[in-house]
Amino acid sequence: MNLLRAILLLIIFITPLKANTIYNLIKIPNLEIYEINTKNKLKYFYAARPFKLGIQKNIVCSAPNKKDLEAKYKIIHKNLDKYTYNYLKIINLKYIVMCENLSISELYTAGIPDNIMKTLILDIKFNEDYFERVIHHEVFHIMHLQYKEVFNEEEWIKFNNLEFKYAKCSTCTKNIGLEQYQETKGFFTEYSKSTASEDMAEVYSHMIFLDKKKIKKIRKSDPILNNKISYIENKIKKIDNSFTF
Repeated sequence: MNLLRAILLLIIFITPLKANTIYNLIKIPNLEIYEINTKNKLKYFYAARPFKLGIQKNIVCSAPNKKDLEAKYKIIHKNLDKYTYNYLKIINLKYIVMCENLSISELYTAGIPDNIMKTLILDIKFNEDYFERVIHHEVFHIMHLQYKEVFNEEEWIKFNNLEFKYAKCSTCTKNIGLEQYQETKGFFTEYSKSTASEDMAEVYSHMIFLDKKKIKKIRKSDPILNNKISYIENKIKKIDNSFTF
């Protein structure tokens, strides 16, 4: 009986200890470990219960069900496994948080990058058609936040036609479509036209996700996108010379 009580007490104390340890690492409550033994040393957590973040608690995400979590983890892991430990260390990404119905101030979003806490929150319920590519889109945002001086938005803007203007912010525009254009004309998607940083992220995510033959074809047919792709390639080489698309 004493042994059974000791075991129960141990379980009771270990569970909050893990939760507290995770919170101390990335300041997100209600998380549990999903997988921490990965080739590139990414640590995967999931929301065991809903959580709220931010000074105004305006970042909200719910706990996923087990079936969805298992399915989406495989997809997320497959895509993020393309990145080496060295590359992830350079861009300051170490922790992945999986939850569903992620929103900021009641606006749903695919992901929230935080390079300071080395964390990327992903909504596993995000649109199935774009889910895999969006993972890489959010990876770029982590990198961009870490290296804003490298990915210069003023330089980027000059690639576009003179009459084109980005919006002041990604939520200040109706350009939210993620479907790839059949005729690109300098932009992969409608969302690319929202802000310079979102345009960069869309170019990067297509470079990672699309077949190399498709990228080559686009580069030949679209001189603006060719310049943008070359820009991303060159800047990433400055960050990690060993990286290959």
